[in-house]
Amino acid sequence: MDRVVFLLAGAPITVAQLLLAAAALALATLLFMALSLGRAAHRRALEAAERQREMDEAFALIARQNAELSGRMRSVAETLGARQGDLARFVAERLDQVGARVGAGVEASGRSAGEQLAKLNERLAVIDAAQTRLTGLTQEVVGLKEILANKQARGAFGQGRLEAIVRDALPESAYAFQHTLSNRMRPDCVIRLPGDPRLMVIDAKFPLEAFTALKGAGGEPARKEAAARVRSDVGRHIRDIAERYFIPEETQDIALLFVPSESLYADINEHFDDVVQKAHRSRVIIVSPSLLMMAVQVMQAIVRDERVREQTHIIQAEVRRLVEDVSRLRAQAAKLQSHFGAAEEDVAGLVASADRIAKCGERIDRMDFAAPDAEAEKLKAAE
Repeated sequence: MDRVVFLLAGAPITVAQLLLAAAALALATLLFMALSLGRAAHRRALEAAERQREMDEAFALIARQNAELSGRMRSVAETLGARQGDLARFVAERLDQVGARVGAGVEASGRSAGEQLAKLNERLAVIDAAQTRLTGLTQEVVGLKEILANKQARGAFGQGRLEAIVRDALPESAYAFQHTLSNRMRPDCVIRLPGDPRLMVIDAKFPLEAFTALKGAGGEPARKEAAARVRSDVGRHIRDIAERYFIPEETQDIALLFVPSESLYADINEHFDDVVQKAHRSRVIIVSPSLLMMAVQVMQAIVRDERVREQTHIIQAEVRRLVEDVSRLRAQAAKLQSHFGAAEEDVAGLVASADRIAKCGERIDRMDFAAPDAEAEKLKAAE
């Protein structure tokens, strides 16, 4: 123990001293460590207390915030509830308005649709009627085509139109159908003109086959051939009329060839002027239904004028009697005028008497019966 280990500043250092120094150092280290641990523990305790306080404050803040949030949530919920109620009422009102508008619009649309359907039904009815008439017209056209295709039926058709035109305008005594002439020919119609014993002949047997062929011709050669056939057939028919129906002292110097179609008459005058000129030279006049109506109306005027001339003496006698009646009426009017003059004088006398009576009444009304002497004196003065 007493052994010197080393020298320190000239002083010997023994083992015991080293051990004591080591023990003192260890004790100091332990103390330092204990102090350090104590300080650390105290600091940790302080820190833990601070953290606990901070946590308490944080929890308190969270609690306050939760309370505020709960209050806000309640107010928001109340606000949302009120807003939701308002929104529900607003939506209900708008839905009611929209429903009313939609209902009104649907009702108006329904009325408009009903009116449109009614108009459409009327138009459909008109269309159905037109379709029915068109169907009937189509059948009539088909029948007319069949009639025109048959020569005998076509002649009967032209004869029927001729008879209808003549019957509508002239009296029965002025015409005759299928009259037999002295040469045993029977024209379709003859008309008796007043003051002339000769008969006006009308023929209704117009040749149509050549015109049908001309309408159906496809090329220029076919058209020329059909046109030549038209000239030949119509010219031959005009010649037959001139040979059969012109009888001196029995028929007129002209005859009428009746064409029962306005379009056919227009085609003849437009494309076959030479045929028309040939007919004029042969004293045969080609007439359409409208021209025949005009000619018959002229004949009707002639017949009417002749009847007027025949009845002239009767008209003169009636006029003479009418003049006598007017003379008697004039005499009676003069007598009535004299009666009216006498009555007027009587009425004037009656009016004068009434005026005198009225004046007398006024004088009586102005009398003052309270002072008779003064009134009498006034009357005397007036007299």
